[in-house]
Amino acid sequence: MLKRRNLESQFNIWSISSFIIIMFVLIPNANILLNIFEPANENWNHIKEYLLQDYIINSTILVIFTGIFSILIGLIPAWLITQYEFPFRNFFKWALILPLAIPPYIGAYTYNGLLNYTGVIQTSLRNYLGINVNPTYFDIMNIKGAIFIYTIFLFPYVFIITRSFLAKQSASLVEASRTLGRSSFETFRYVVLPISRTAIVAGTSLVVLEVLNDYGVVKYFGITTFSTAIFKTWFGMGDLNSAVRLSALLMVFVSGFLLIEKFSRGAKRFSYSTTKIRPLSRIKLSGVKAFLVSTFCSLIFAIGFLIPTLQLLHWSWLSYAKILNIDFFIFSFNSIFVALFASILIIIISIIVANTVRISDSIFSKIYSKVAILGYSIPGAVIAVGILLFFLGLDRLIYSGRLVLTSTILMLIFAYIIRFLAIGYNSVESGFDKVGKSFFEASRTLGVGITKTFFKVDLPMIKPAVISGFLLVLIEVLKELPLTLILRPFNFDTLATKAFEYASDEMIHEAAISSIIIILICGLAIYGIHKLSARKGSKNVN
Repeated sequence: MLKRRNLESQFNIWSISSFIIIMFVLIPNANILLNIFEPANENWNHIKEYLLQDYIINSTILVIFTGIFSILIGLIPAWLITQYEFPFRNFFKWALILPLAIPPYIGAYTYNGLLNYTGVIQTSLRNYLGINVNPTYFDIMNIKGAIFIYTIFLFPYVFIITRSFLAKQSASLVEASRTLGRSSFETFRYVVLPISRTAIVAGTSLVVLEVLNDYGVVKYFGITTFSTAIFKTWFGMGDLNSAVRLSALLMVFVSGFLLIEKFSRGAKRFSYSTTKIRPLSRIKLSGVKAFLVSTFCSLIFAIGFLIPTLQLLHWSWLSYAKILNIDFFIFSFNSIFVALFASILIIIISIIVANTVRISDSIFSKIYSKVAILGYSIPGAVIAVGILLFFLGLDRLIYSGRLVLTSTILMLIFAYIIRFLAIGYNSVESGFDKVGKSFFEASRTLGVGITKTFFKVDLPMIKPAVISGFLLVLIEVLKELPLTLILRPFNFDTLATKAFEYASDEMIHEAAISSIIIILICGLAIYGIHKLSARKGSKNVN
């Protein structure tokens, strides 16, 4: 009886911890919805009448065209790498993920530096080839340029998810199509595309959410969107009320997109009638076909990673003597410390919530799982507004209005947790799904407690998923700009904010070293995730 009570108390501790976490995730976002009912002011009337239409149109154009082009650029190499064997295939399998290591705002100022009048491309055309080109042909500081930047640095979301899905598909589907006389293109169109729809949409949804969250690219290019409007209203006008209303509208915009995507699926489902599923056997390409496919993948890799990285390395070489000082090491330490601390907290919280959801079949556990991933679908500027309102309320309640909690790094860490909890949670949950509950139940049958079972049985088996989740969160926190710009304490800089400030002040060379460090850390993390995935894949095959 005593042992049973002990086990029940352990479960209650896990459940209560999860409940507290979920409440802290919900409250800041609920603050936005509550404050929207306050009376509108003159600024809001002006925004609604003269500016809101531009915010909606520009945001919609960016979302639609970036989504379309990301599907094209992400899907085609995913299919080629899955279906064919060609030179450097194993390299491209992970190298085409590397553009994710470059935050879009860094890519934006790098490509603008490459393509502007004094950039290497126009300068080379004038000095070496004697060609004077109209500078407007190379101008990317417009909505078309923003679409290019978002596409080339965010398409890996579509590539990763679609390639992973296609690699696990049954070869019988494609072979049946070939037996019926279908060409490779027809097989791709009539077989691969329909069954890959869920994976394609999942990757595209991540791209769209990143576009709506971004502030750096649209601010640098001078494009008015919801993100720039929230910043301008808040910091330019000092009007938190109108910023809250814009945040609420952006939440509605995001929710509308997600609902449209869900209803567009209808009742379409694709599943197997057998459990005997074997992966595709790759076709070896040679000659011109192999050359073309390798060249295509090389072109994407060069535009998405190699060219901007080489340019940043060149600028770093020109500016390192001016930049490498004690201040640089301070904000580098700030960035790495905050990223590591936030990532560790997020993984711990993800484990608590995911384990509670796994061992409980109640309706509350299903709600927990939905709320845990809510933050990633809400743009950073919106979360920042909600968290600021939440911490101002806490200061009013605890410290009689003095800004004690609001001016600390605690607020920034809290924002990272809400924003990126979904990444850690999804990774940990996938690890739990793979190991199942049989070992957990066997341990419980032997009278071992939930907590001891987790540390002795579950954690060693889900360790690769935990490490992958940690690295993914680390990448996102290092790259994050809107949350950090809004919620950072006074005189607290990170690599991301410093790079953005330098670029905004047209000090592009000075922004390069901070950018390179972000890219280096994120690139190493991506390679680590790839090696973990490859190791798990080989174990599964064996």
